[in-house]
Amino acid sequence: MTIVKCLVWDLDNTLWRGTLAEGDDVEVPEEIRRVITELDARGVLQSVASKNDHDVAWARLEQVGLAEYFVLPRIGWGPKSVSVKEIAERLDFAESTIAFVDDQPTERAEVAFHLPEVRCYPAEQAADLAALPEFTPPVVTEDSARRRRMYQAGFRRDTERERFTGPDEDFLRTLDLRMSVVRATERELARAAELTLRTSQMNATGVPYDDADLRALMDDPDHEVLVVTMSDRFGPHGAVGIVLLHRTADVWHLKLLATSCRVVAFGAGSTLLNWVVDRAALAGVHLAADFRPTDRNRMMDIAYRFAGFDDEACACLATLAPAVSDDVLRLHLLPEPRPVSPVVTLDAVDLAAVEVRRG
Repeated sequence: MTIVKCLVWDLDNTLWRGTLAEGDDVEVPEEIRRVITELDARGVLQSVASKNDHDVAWARLEQVGLAEYFVLPRIGWGPKSVSVKEIAERLDFAESTIAFVDDQPTERAEVAFHLPEVRCYPAEQAADLAALPEFTPPVVTEDSARRRRMYQAGFRRDTERERFTGPDEDFLRTLDLRMSVVRATERELARAAELTLRTSQMNATGVPYDDADLRALMDDPDHEVLVVTMSDRFGPHGAVGIVLLHRTADVWHLKLLATSCRVVAFGAGSTLLNWVVDRAALAGVHLAADFRPTDRNRMMDIAYRFAGFDDEACACLATLAPAVSDDVLRLHLLPEPRPVSPVVTLDAVDLAAVEVRRG
């Protein structure tokens, strides 16, 4: 089941009781307030699509202490399908990960007609949404509870970029971008599992790994389970990437490389991939990488190809276990040393320093 990443609320007679434009003294029921705070703690983003006067409605959300919970609110008089679509596009979320709740059947029907993948719920069901499986992520991590704040920091970052005059690289230098690559521990297991589930655009295979899968790889001395975090002067981005690497004496096999779409613009994917290539070159081994094309991960394909991976056969590939499915491509690279990123400061574990068992 696809997990909801963002819930879009109607306001009148949905989030609160009453109609603001008719002069009602609208109030938020406690059960709705609990749903909002619970979903926020789980890392489910929330927004607003409401037909109201923006300033009046937003002022009321501030008065009831809930304005901070909503990202990218759309409050105006246009079609709600347009508002929901804009929210999904701005978040860069697939429409299948968006949900919409409204008291009016006509509004739900309008959204469902134009955005058939968006899940629509009646207001009568709002108080029970947190109990539904699609609003219950399989893992909840320390990053989950601060996901909304990380996105809000990202929007402030975007605003500053729009005001910046000069090349993108010059702006990135002002951010003081820092990337850390560490071996996963028990503490990072849940974060690593969440990354395999949530990332789609920069995910090489789309294969999910749960805690048990990752723990088994961690216990194998020939496998590396690496968690990637980033930060900048606006604050932490949290866990933004995962690398699953099987190392032998002659070839390193990238079973999975995934980075969050939130950090694509900062060159996180290329920085991480170039680091792996550079470490493999230092170790004197070939690199293999699994890739399964989907309608969402074209960017990952481009990243691999740009890094020099191709479909050419190599004897080293015959030493690896078969791919997880027939639609997984196995790419190959004879690595050469790579330069460090000019805009990202990298602090990473030394892979080449660990002895690999020979078959």
